[in-house]
Amino acid sequence: YYVPKIYCRGPNPAPQREDLLAQHVLLGPMEWYLCGEDPAFGFPKLEQANKPSHLCGRVFKVGEPTYSCRDCAVDPTCVLCMECFLGSIHREHRYRMTTSGGGGFCDCGDTEAWKEGPYCQKHELNTSETAEEEDPLVHLPEDMVVRAYNIFAITFKYAVDILTWEKENELPGLEMIEKSDTYYCMLFNDEVHTYEQVIYTLQKAVNCTQKEAIGFATTVDRDGRRSVRYGDFQYCDQAKSVIVRNTSRQTKPLKVQVMHSSIVAHQSFGLKLLTWLGSVIGYSDGLRRILCQVGLQEGPDGENSSLVDKLMLYDSKLWKGARNVYHQLFMSSLLMDLKYKKLFAIRFARNYERLQSDFMKDDHDREFSIADLSIQIFTVPSLARMLITEENLMTTIIKTFMDHLRHRDIQGRFQFERYTALQAFKFRRVQSLIVDLKYVLISKPTEWSDDLRHKFLEGFDAFLELLKCMQGMDPITRQVGQHIEMEPEWEAAFTLQMKLTLVISMMQDWCALDEKVLIEAYKKCLTVLMQCHSGFTDGEQPIVLSMCGHSVETIRYCVSQEKVSIHLPVSRLLAGLHVLLSKTEVAYKFPELLPLSELSPPMLIEHPLRCLVLCAQVHAGMWRRNGFSLVNQIYYYHNVKCRREMFDKDIVMLQTGVSMMDPNHFLMIMLSRFELYQIFSTPDYGKRFSTENTNKDVVQQNNTLIEEMLYLIIMIVGERFSPGIGQVNATDEIKREIIHQLSIRPMAHSELVKALPEDENRETGMESVIEEVACFKKPGLTGRGLYELKPECARNFNLYFYHFSRAEQSKAEEAQRKLKRQNREDTALPPPALPPFCPLFASLVNILQSDVMLCIMGTILQWAVEHNGYAWSESMLQRVLHLLGMALQEEKQHLENLSEENVVTFTFTQKISRPGEAPNNSPSILAMLETLQNASHLEVHKDMIRWILKTFNTIKKLRESSSTSPVAETEGNIMEESSRDKDKAERKRKAEIARLRREKIMAQMSEMQRHFINENKELFQQTLEELDTSTSGVHENSPVISDAKLTALGPEQTRVAEHRQVVMCILCQEEQEVKVDSRAMVLAAFIQRSTVLSKNRNKITPDPEKYDPLFMHPDLSCGTHTGSCGHIMHAHCWQRYFDAVQAKEQRRQQRLRVHTSYDVENGEFLCPLCECLSNTVIPLLPPPRVLFNRLDFSGQPNLTQWIKTISQQIKRMYLLRDEDSASKSEEMCIFLQLPEGFRPDFKPKNPYSESIKEMLTTFGTATYKVGLKVHPNEEDPRVPIMCWGSCAYTIQTIERILADEDKPLFGHLPCRQDDCLTSLTRFAAAHWTVSSLPAVQAHFCTLLASLVPNEKNGNLPCILDIDMFHLLVSLVLSFPAIHCQDFSGVSLGTGDLHLFHLVTMAHIIQILLTSSTEENGMDQENTNSEEEVAVLTLYKFLCQCTGSALKEISSGWHLWRNLKAGIMPFLRCSALFFHYLNGVPAPSEIQVNGTNQFEHLCSYLSLPNNLTCLFQENSEILNTLIESWCSNSEVKRYLEGKRHAIRCPKSGGDKSRAPTLCLVCGTMLCSQSYCCQTELEGEDVGACTAHTYTCGSGVGIFLRVRECQVLFLAGKTKGCFYPPPYLDDYGETDQGLRRGNPLHLCKERFKKIQRLWQQHSITEEIGHAQEANQTLVGIDWQHL
Repeated sequence: YYVPKIYCRGPNPAPQREDLLAQHVLLGPMEWYLCGEDPAFGFPKLEQANKPSHLCGRVFKVGEPTYSCRDCAVDPTCVLCMECFLGSIHREHRYRMTTSGGGGFCDCGDTEAWKEGPYCQKHELNTSETAEEEDPLVHLPEDMVVRAYNIFAITFKYAVDILTWEKENELPGLEMIEKSDTYYCMLFNDEVHTYEQVIYTLQKAVNCTQKEAIGFATTVDRDGRRSVRYGDFQYCDQAKSVIVRNTSRQTKPLKVQVMHSSIVAHQSFGLKLLTWLGSVIGYSDGLRRILCQVGLQEGPDGENSSLVDKLMLYDSKLWKGARNVYHQLFMSSLLMDLKYKKLFAIRFARNYERLQSDFMKDDHDREFSIADLSIQIFTVPSLARMLITEENLMTTIIKTFMDHLRHRDIQGRFQFERYTALQAFKFRRVQSLIVDLKYVLISKPTEWSDDLRHKFLEGFDAFLELLKCMQGMDPITRQVGQHIEMEPEWEAAFTLQMKLTLVISMMQDWCALDEKVLIEAYKKCLTVLMQCHSGFTDGEQPIVLSMCGHSVETIRYCVSQEKVSIHLPVSRLLAGLHVLLSKTEVAYKFPELLPLSELSPPMLIEHPLRCLVLCAQVHAGMWRRNGFSLVNQIYYYHNVKCRREMFDKDIVMLQTGVSMMDPNHFLMIMLSRFELYQIFSTPDYGKRFSTENTNKDVVQQNNTLIEEMLYLIIMIVGERFSPGIGQVNATDEIKREIIHQLSIRPMAHSELVKALPEDENRETGMESVIEEVACFKKPGLTGRGLYELKPECARNFNLYFYHFSRAEQSKAEEAQRKLKRQNREDTALPPPALPPFCPLFASLVNILQSDVMLCIMGTILQWAVEHNGYAWSESMLQRVLHLLGMALQEEKQHLENLSEENVVTFTFTQKISRPGEAPNNSPSILAMLETLQNASHLEVHKDMIRWILKTFNTIKKLRESSSTSPVAETEGNIMEESSRDKDKAERKRKAEIARLRREKIMAQMSEMQRHFINENKELFQQTLEELDTSTSGVHENSPVISDAKLTALGPEQTRVAEHRQVVMCILCQEEQEVKVDSRAMVLAAFIQRSTVLSKNRNKITPDPEKYDPLFMHPDLSCGTHTGSCGHIMHAHCWQRYFDAVQAKEQRRQQRLRVHTSYDVENGEFLCPLCECLSNTVIPLLPPPRVLFNRLDFSGQPNLTQWIKTISQQIKRMYLLRDEDSASKSEEMCIFLQLPEGFRPDFKPKNPYSESIKEMLTTFGTATYKVGLKVHPNEEDPRVPIMCWGSCAYTIQTIERILADEDKPLFGHLPCRQDDCLTSLTRFAAAHWTVSSLPAVQAHFCTLLASLVPNEKNGNLPCILDIDMFHLLVSLVLSFPAIHCQDFSGVSLGTGDLHLFHLVTMAHIIQILLTSSTEENGMDQENTNSEEEVAVLTLYKFLCQCTGSALKEISSGWHLWRNLKAGIMPFLRCSALFFHYLNGVPAPSEIQVNGTNQFEHLCSYLSLPNNLTCLFQENSEILNTLIESWCSNSEVKRYLEGKRHAIRCPKSGGDKSRAPTLCLVCGTMLCSQSYCCQTELEGEDVGACTAHTYTCGSGVGIFLRVRECQVLFLAGKTKGCFYPPPYLDDYGETDQGLRRGNPLHLCKERFKKIQRLWQQHSITEEIGHAQEANQTLVGIDWQHL
């Protein structure tokens, strides 16, 4: 009754208010009733009485990290939450990290999930406890039990009833009080429609803004439903019809219902109740047990009537939010109570078919379906076993699966032709059943009961039925004549095969565990195979093949003409079981129980053989017209994902067949299937073949088929590394795989893992053996760690390893031969020694010495001997040699392992020494080999033939030693020896001749060179000189004056002889000297706003139009950085190039709107030479100061006089400005005489040529535009300020980089930075010549007034708020504007020096005012040197000025040390600045990192070493200045501690799907989801893009935490991904956490990213990435 009054009272839900009221009115009283007292006391009491559960049971949210242990987890679904993981033993093991898809829960405390360490520290069992299960209800008072039953039964039933109610406007069993006309139009989620469709539809249907629609869509996606309209029935219905109409065009429409508000209210409350129940049972196991009983009690209607059943069966009709709530409740109740978990599992298994069918029709993904709980139930080994035996679960799953795949052909096989979208969707859904089957089988039983055997075999029967439907599906016939028209559907069948691969393997593993089961399974499988083959010989004419005196009967069948299928799962399963008979030795213990005698080997091998012949023919190009679908099938057949149960088992089946039949018969059948029988059975067939002008293609095809057939024989004999076939164990098999992968090339860990097959636990078993066969090499700054094969493993290399693809085989062959050459060995690659076969397969080796085999080998060798007459190929010969080698190895092993009474049956050597019989008397194989050894056309194979003959002799000796009668040496042997010696001598002679020839040529060449140089001496001199001048202007490293002290500024400034600077334009290749009056030359440059040095990223940027950038705050919150790639062009060439780029861009825009990596509208272009991103050009200038410097008199004023003079000049200027108001009295002018030699009306002449002036303006305007984010305006008085600021900021960033990397100040800059700084400083110094003179003069006056106050300029920032280096640069560069009107003979240098001293002193005061030196108790060496005494005196004077607001400090040593440290960056920047400004080379001491840097810097900058001398020399004027500085109100506030330093806030957020960390300031953001988009300059952008504008002024570096990816962004359209600085133990990054290996931070790689940021190279890095990879351009970076 109360519910509708509380919930859903209007169009917009207000959950907070509703929850408060509900808690108050409805839930509170129930809690009181339950506890019998105030719940605030009752619940804590319950908690205390309750034993802490040892199950964790934390349910994962989407994207939460989970951890699994590869050593201890029973299967990969056993996971821990982060908290349990960190407290468990598994963090020391090999663990795996993944991100949860949501919905699972933490398995900590579940003893069945972990082989060891099931508990973390938090959940450990108290040892005192008895382990037996006790009933948790004993801890609850009885009356409470009764009350709990009551209340749980009522509330749970109410919630279930209301949620499963179907009518839209009446309520179940609750009469409505008054039925108001209030309805909701409810929109439901589905997985078919996209966000965009829903948003668009909603905007039309309920006229909301896009923002609101996005809000609706997000809620619908999250909760599964959302009311989009509130009102009377008709109003809501109209919205419904619009939505349905708009979304039903392509797919089924969105689900919309018009529901009465009270129903919605009750449903909301029902969900609230379920959540409440979940929280209440958390207090006590007893309450949990009661809820489980209530939920699973059978209702009145019998089967499936309990509340839990009702909910489960209604699952697919509920909306997402409701499902999530009740799934959570199930997890926290039924799955946490072990007794009821079992009962629930039984209910789940009984309803399995219905649940799965519902899921097939459900439009939600699996994680929202109740079917997904199978992972929680089936993976528990005890439950899975119980369900198999009691509920026949295996059969149920397989039957359900078969029911859903109904399409069959006449033979009853699956048919996947022309799937509709809906069927494909169902097929995807059906695959989840296979996953369930995998869960059930994943933990293997240790002891078997009869029940389990019986039920497992029943399941096995069902499984065979399934495989029977797959045997021979998707058959194909060769296309002859024309190409196939429609590619047939092949993917479905392969998807099925891939999903089943693991299940098939696991079935075999189960069979292997019990002998009875294995025998039964083998018989069943054989029976089914017989059924598949029935009708196998019908209607076929049997034919008889005979060769070498053997004959065999077989059927006539041509792969190239009849139907053939690649899918043979039944045959392959039988092959697997056959190997198990051998491995478990059942075949030898109980041969009488097995039907081995009934087997018909020809029938067993028929289909696998056809499949292998198909592959051979495809490779020979006979199936080209069947299109790509066949190529893909063959690819997957061999691919590592499928080959274990496809290709490998086919080889096993052939091995099984051969071991049971006469090898000659087998070979003849094989020749017939390969369609090669004719060639080998008729003598001279080959000759006829080549003489007739047969089709070239046919010859080629036959050659390939012969090669493939020989390869197959090599595989049948040589592949014995599976346990059961050869006498090996599983690790040998993996070792061999690894050896062969690494023979191709060294590989990274992840590549190796990909190349090895995974078992059901996603393990490859590689880690256990890798150390034995390979060495690990750590990675450098880029690249990844690699495994290299140990040299001693190379002898196990088999060129014809069966898992090599063609490409891999040739790569491996090349790599191995190269290795042998490096080690100076011969390049033969003989077959490796093989392990012996198991008894069941022992007869296989006889294939090598069978007559037909010898005939085949002899025939091919004969073709090679008479190589002109026949069509044969070298690889054919190579394979024959390999087979010969294998046979010899085999015989050698037989002889070595010989025991007394055994007779060696393997007599290959004798057989190959026998010549053929009459009539044709072909020579013996041995004789032919000896002939071939000297054949000129077989250079490559010589070493191999030699190896064979050598082995032959070894065997001969072995035989002789074992048999007593010595046999005379055959002449063959002698002949071989002599020919070998001859061969060696010949090689030696050739090598000697070649060496002499080489030496002679070298001597001739050097002689010619000498002549040439002598004849053209003057030419060479000239080039050397030119080289000297052209390398970038001033030669800094060879100073002209070496002995004198170098000084960078002031009257003592070292004079530098002028260098001519000649440069070449990269566009027109012309050279030109850089002169004042010549055409301008420019450097490509890139200007960007930068916050790299920012100490405060939260500053709000003021309105750019009104902002005055004259003073830079010391927190450098945003500067303008200029970088350049150092490439030089003529200004006019550049102009032409840029116009062309613009024109091209306009043409392109009409064609297609794609972002390029540069943005032409913003003036961006790529440097024509290196494609570096640029957006303007800097003009190259000769040193500008030389132009403005006039004669200097000997007597230069000192600082005090100079300041007075300048102040007068400034006053005078201000007066002149004011004189426009004519009423000025004459006396004023007389009173203020002009300072001597000052001519304020003088207008200086601009020395630069027109084109240079134009470039000065261009670059100045560009700096202004980018730095302030405004429209260009060259008249704006702020342009020169921005140019000076950019110069200062760029120098500061470069000084910072050098300091961070501990590099010396000079001598270490790359030349592009050096050129850039030279040009930038010279440009900034010359820019005033193109600005308005009064503006620059006014700037100078204002700047100076901040240090030397005058009446005019009030309200300037205090000295604590000015960055002194920016101030210095601006003062020095604007000073010439005043100085050019001063003819009193004071030189420009003097002004520089005084300005520098003045700013330095202000900086010292700044440092002393802000240095809060905590006096460390240690009085380190109070030497009281003069510096320290002087600093103390100065500090005391400051204390007087500030009125004792400063702390008393007694130690001068601390002060002096602080002062030196504080002023170093300023001095280093100044040294760079004056060096580039005046071109004085740096003294060699600053070019290296030595001690006394401070003293050398002071002398270079003509400062006294004791900086306080500056104050003493000029004390009269300075004392007044210091007082004026300290009296500023801001300084006082600072010292009283009212201004605080600002910290960067870190914001934490809940369930963000894509948490992203800004690597610049450490803020956490949410990237790439609709919820966090913001508006920026009128566009919707993602959180990262928005953040770059505040934090990095448009540039950002982010770490996407869950993807483990670094993201670079620049502006809205540019971005790229960059390898993260985290590496796993194998030196690899793991982007997207796909592999989940533990990752560690690699400091070097992090430094590298840091360096990119400091050097402002992010934009450039993105530019290069986007140029190199076009897919990056298409990504919507602004949404990230």
